[in-house]
Amino acid sequence: MRYATAISALALAVAGNTAMAQDQTTACLITKTDTNPFFVKMREGAQQKADELGIELMNFAGQYDGDHETQAQAIETCIAAGADGILLLASDTSSIVSSVEQAQEAGAIVIALDTPLSPADAADATFATDNFRAGELIGQWAAAKLGDEAENARIAFLDLNVSQPTVGVLRDQGFMQGFGIDIKDPARYGDEDDPRIVGHDVTQGNEEGGRRAMENLLAQDPNINVVYTINEPAAAGAYEALDALGRAGDVMIVSVDGGCPGVQNIRDGVIGATAQQYPLDMASLGIEAIHQYAQDGTLPQPTEGKDFFDTGVELVTNEPVEGVASITVDEGMERCWG
Repeated sequence: MRYATAISALALAVAGNTAMAQDQTTACLITKTDTNPFFVKMREGAQQKADELGIELMNFAGQYDGDHETQAQAIETCIAAGADGILLLASDTSSIVSSVEQAQEAGAIVIALDTPLSPADAADATFATDNFRAGELIGQWAAAKLGDEAENARIAFLDLNVSQPTVGVLRDQGFMQGFGIDIKDPARYGDEDDPRIVGHDVTQGNEEGGRRAMENLLAQDPNINVVYTINEPAAAGAYEALDALGRAGDVMIVSVDGGCPGVQNIRDGVIGATAQQYPLDMASLGIEAIHQYAQDGTLPQPTEGKDFFDTGVELVTNEPVEGVASITVDEGMERCWG
């Protein structure tokens, strides 16, 4: 879909055809981009379940991570199409709320995927990885792997972007807590005073950004020996920067996502451990929830003890440590993004 102009044109087209499809459930999936493999897998899961249930699915995406305007326009198109439900991975978790409210007023259920809205209850439901727990797992693993040397760690944080709070903040703060750092305000990063923190830089969740951020932080402290990364493309970029300086072999990199390329990077020694999430299941469950809502108005219920439906997370590594449950790389490859 290309993008603002195409969406406006599609809005007119689908509005004209809505009356012919009144009996068919219609759903929308709106992702942050259409290129990130994580979102590609979500589209796959949503489409598979939509085909199974006879649901018409429309797909939209921003042009880049942070493209709020295109996502807002996509919601307008979904409203014009009379969509029964919208699955949304919001780029701007607070600014999108007014558009979400318009969709709800039009009778659609809006389900946040992976990224909770701000406030979280602005969505009718959220299907997500426990991103704080994902970060906590890799933090616990890193601290246990270093042992006594964790007290002397020099840690670089390769985050997503400057927006707070976000999924990136949850993962970042989870890592800190797992590693044994006082996180202060868990809704933001940058207020910590632990001397082991070298600094934070942003990557936009891609390889080029990871390489650039790693270079920037190495310029601040060439003795960095632990690197937290928001996701595996950023981790790959960080590795490239370290490898160019001959440091790849003595720096621990940890990450979150668990995509097949990322799990392979554990096997290849690029990443020490990653927290694997399951976007195909996430989107599939979201489509099922829209179908159920269209049938009888039932809203999905959150996991007990949480304010969202937890779709699961597993630590993947070939170097297990005592006290931190994990699965092997072989298991991670079998399950990657299922």
